[in-house]
Amino acid sequence: MASVSDIDLTPAAAARVAAIAGKQGKPAILRLSVDGGGCSGFQYRFGFADGVDEGDIVAERDGVRLVVDPVSLDLVRGAEVDFVESLGGAAFKVQNPNASAGCGCGSSFAV
Repeated sequence: MASVSDIDLTPAAAARVAAIAGKQGKPAILRLSVDGGGCSGFQYRFGFADGVDEGDIVAERDGVRLVVDPVSLDLVRGAEVDFVESLGGAAFKVQNPNASAGCGCGSSFAV
């Protein structure tokens, strides 16, 4: 199990994952990964997972799990995943202390 210093999931994000997973009949497991690309060099990828892979770092809140592979964790260690709703829409947002720059869309970052 990951500690808060590794990665964290806010109550709002956990509630949203639980709601979506319940509607889709899937386990309440959100996978966060980092890919090269985007307008700042790296981009966040979110998806629902059927399970936890060997080596994954797992953070849990309110019965919801956030899983991150070890390679991606190096780029998001200490981050917090939140769910925000605004006039522009609703989305999962990563508050990443490792990001030296980001972009306006919030899905891309640089280290």
